[in-house]
Amino acid sequence: MVEGSMTQGAGQGPEVERTATVRDFRVPAYVHETAPYAGPGTPAGEPAPRSEEAFEEPYPEGYTPTQRDLPVIRRGDTVQVPVDAEPIQVGQSVTGQGPLFVVGDVHGYLDELLAALREQNLVDADGQWCAGTSRLWFLGDFTDRGPDGIGVIDLVMRLSAEAAAAGGYCKALMGNHELLLLGAKRFGDTPVNSGAGTATFQAAWLLNGGQKTDMDRLQDHHLQWMSRLDALEEVDDHLLVHSDTTTYLDYGRSIEEVNDTVRETITRNDAEEVWDLFRKFTKRFSFRDEGGAEAVRSLLDTYGGTRIVHGHSPIPYLLGEVGSEDGEDDTRTAVEGPHVYADGLAIAMDGGVTMAGKLLVQQLPLDA
Repeated sequence: MVEGSMTQGAGQGPEVERTATVRDFRVPAYVHETAPYAGPGTPAGEPAPRSEEAFEEPYPEGYTPTQRDLPVIRRGDTVQVPVDAEPIQVGQSVTGQGPLFVVGDVHGYLDELLAALREQNLVDADGQWCAGTSRLWFLGDFTDRGPDGIGVIDLVMRLSAEAAAAGGYCKALMGNHELLLLGAKRFGDTPVNSGAGTATFQAAWLLNGGQKTDMDRLQDHHLQWMSRLDALEEVDDHLLVHSDTTTYLDYGRSIEEVNDTVRETITRNDAEEVWDLFRKFTKRFSFRDEGGAEAVRSLLDTYGGTRIVHGHSPIPYLLGEVGSEDGEDDTRTAVEGPHVYADGLAIAMDGGVTMAGKLLVQQLPLDA
């Protein structure tokens, strides 16, 4: 994702983004977010839940998701913990349901997704659900950057029906790219206040990997499906979210309240409100560095669970393994599985498929 103006970014194709070197990335500026949500039911005198503000240094002014938002993270910023899946037999879980699996960011890479699902015996050679009562959660970001985002959405929708018929389920969370695609379709070139001037959903979508073929094939049932996705969920003591950010706290004090607030915001169809939701969902890296574990605990204490599982920020960036500034060959370690960090409380699932990494499908829980 090469940084540039909206005009420059709009004309760059996915191959440019996939082959960009480390010198092409810049650390974006972020703006300090609004006060935390103090929604209905907050007792008088009781403080509202803490937002990202409590855990990070104030961001310099100028943040806008109209910039490509994957900066270089230096080696040493995080510590990777080797993990192995616990030996759970198919058809068994702590709840008596089938085993639980999560999928990281797909970004239109349909073939890679099908291969990863087959490897975990979740679909057969024809791409049909074959995992019985297993449970499958997608962590969001189905489109943009890759070649077939609509094909990915169609697959997830079909697997949802097939899994339910077999006694299991396939569900999905809202990612920032779902909000971006919804906004580009609904609002197009309508000006919005980006926090650093005027922007549009259309320009931001193109700059951040929007594919014309996806927009051409986007239909009403795709839009309806995306607009109804949950923002977060707790499953088997895992808090599932898309973004590694604490801004979920701005939208409610319970999982139900956050999900209702997000859906209501999308339903109101106000470009400014949806843009604000989108830009908050683009925030990242709240769980790394000093204070990261405390940030994770703020979410777990509010919404439940003992570990948070997220996508959004590619593991190669969390590890700082994105190439070298002097033009030498890329020496990054291949991503083979999730990245556990923040005192073991956070599990990152974006293997970096858009940068020749790996599309991760992982059974939970992890033993770390």
